[in-house]
Amino acid sequence: MKTKKIIKITVGLVIFLTLPSLLFFGFIYFKYNEDLPTGTQGEQADALAQQMLDALDYEAYKDTDYIEWTFNNKHLYKWDKYNNICTVQWKEFKVDLHLKFPERSQAAVHSFEVIDEKRDELVKTAFEYFNNDSFWLVAPYKVFDEGTERRLVKLENGKEGLLVTYTSGGTTPGDSYLWEFENDGKPKSFKMWTSILPIDGLEASWSDWTTTESGAQLPTFHKLLLLGIEINHIKGEKRPYLNNKR
Repeated sequence: MKTKKIIKITVGLVIFLTLPSLLFFGFIYFKYNEDLPTGTQGEQADALAQQMLDALDYEAYKDTDYIEWTFNNKHLYKWDKYNNICTVQWKEFKVDLHLKFPERSQAAVHSFEVIDEKRDELVKTAFEYFNNDSFWLVAPYKVFDEGTERRLVKLENGKEGLLVTYTSGGTTPGDSYLWEFENDGKPKSFKMWTSILPIDGLEASWSDWTTTESGAQLPTFHKLLLLGIEINHIKGEKRPYLNNKR
């Protein structure tokens, strides 16, 4: 009898704790879940993508050699964009990440270098963090990356949206993002169809822009449902002594 009572109490607690979450997820799913829209590839889609880059002064971003930021006050990045190396720090870990040649990356725990399998594990984690967190910082500038497909989509409000699909690269190739724009061409928000989200078509804002010393325009905050994604301590700098080597 005692065992049955314990099982009954345990089952009751599980239901009590999980039922509200399941109901909330069901509400969010049926309210926001959308099928991936269809669109048209070609010059019009590319022109809309270029309009976004022009509104954000892509040339200033391209000429930015160094970007530093923190993501949700958990991950710290110091990205030497010119040399394709990024120092990634979280908790007691630090990885000097070589983005093109990961085998050259170095990792440390509490300032002590680690090697072999532990190093490989930390490098893999740093890559995943960088791919995700940098995307929330510089995604608008990646619409013409290798492996991207751009489609012009007619939105319900009569305006034009830009659907960008990443067919390769990153941590989760195949993800798609539907950009919506302000009247001046700057990004306003995007909807996401990604492998890591259980709901398709969730919308995140792109707002609270800051202009760095180099002239690059970068966002400091995103709103996703009831969640906020904070990007702080942003720095963007040019290195004049390197410009002659371009």
